[in-house]
Amino acid sequence: MPELPEVETTCRGIAPHLIGKQISRFVVNNASLRWPVPKHLKKTLAEQTVCNVTRRAKYLLVTLGNGTLIIHLGMSGSLRLASPGEARLKHDHIELHMDNGLCLRYCDPRRFGCWLWTTDDPGQHPLLAHLGPEPLGRQFSAKYLFTQLQNRKQPIKTLVMDNHIVVGVGNIYANEALFMAGIHPMRQGGSLILEECRLLTKEIKSILASAIRRGGTTLRDFVGGDGKPGYFAQELMVYGRGKESCKHCASDLQEIRLGQRTTVFCPTCQS
Repeated sequence: MPELPEVETTCRGIAPHLIGKQISRFVVNNASLRWPVPKHLKKTLAEQTVCNVTRRAKYLLVTLGNGTLIIHLGMSGSLRLASPGEARLKHDHIELHMDNGLCLRYCDPRRFGCWLWTTDDPGQHPLLAHLGPEPLGRQFSAKYLFTQLQNRKQPIKTLVMDNHIVVGVGNIYANEALFMAGIHPMRQGGSLILEECRLLTKEIKSILASAIRRGGTTLRDFVGGDGKPGYFAQELMVYGRGKESCKHCASDLQEIRLGQRTTVFCPTCQS
């Protein structure tokens, strides 16, 4: 599933090619996504100019003069900008044709993403209204996290992956941040002290920012690419390294299942 850095890189990749351009045609090859693509979009989007392309959590928001497209990549979705005449792929379900000749294509083999529409404030849409703060924003602070964790008995890894507390901290980044902060993933959230929350928020911000930077340096031109930034080439400390040696202390890393997700940690470095 695309994580926040991958969605942010997609946003940055397509934005320069869409903003200020007019939509010439909207084509739906398969409307059966997680929620059916609204039938009125073909008429609604015609000749509208893209004002902005932004991200909220893992949602992409394409702002037009008459409303906002809300796009989610689901578990297998990707966006790519195709040149004129480029052949459509098997799972290219949606095409947004622009007046500059480019076509934004949405490919999604598992069809678990969505293309929705709102004429209201997108932040108040049912899918976005109850989301927590952005992890790289000022609101996500040590004090905020400490307050959110009070009296919580769930494992801290489960809590930092809860989009109602903070958005976009996916499994890979949660594993890495907890390791760097020296916090055991099974610790009850309410047991963390303020200083531990400070370390954890710092590491979450650092790891996500690093992933976005790496994507920004490798993304040269979104046109003609496969639209899949993928997980950025990073030297992961724990994720995917179960039973291997810890890079800090040489202890064997342990791997467990927590909330149906792979969780890797060092029993010596994390307490």
